[in-house]
Amino acid sequence: MRENRRQTALARKLRQGQTDAEKALWGRLKNNQLEGVKFRRQQPLGSYIVDFVSFERKIIIEVDGGQHNEREVEKRDEERTTWLKGRGYQVLRLWNNDVLTNMEGVLEKIEEALS
Repeated sequence: MRENRRQTALARKLRQGQTDAEKALWGRLKNNQLEGVKFRRQQPLGSYIVDFVSFERKIIIEVDGGQHNEREVEKRDEERTTWLKGRGYQVLRLWNNDVLTNMEGVLEKIEEALS
């Protein structure tokens, strides 16, 4: 139970400190704007907190910065993705730069995953 509270508090903190790319994408995902699908942001799942998730469609969207190119971070991302896929989720990884410079292309990619 204590771990749950810690995760919830961390998720709340992450929602308050979203990156510019996360803010921009959330502006397009919130209120069921994309194909009527409900997304949540900074949502705890197991021991992880995912950037965006649709429980209805079992899709997770992760918005990554340059640090995700580092070997150790890549390894943790792979473990995380494997764990999430093992629970039936499809995981989309998007780059901050793509979200900020090619929002329409990013939305198309998400729509493809939703269909």
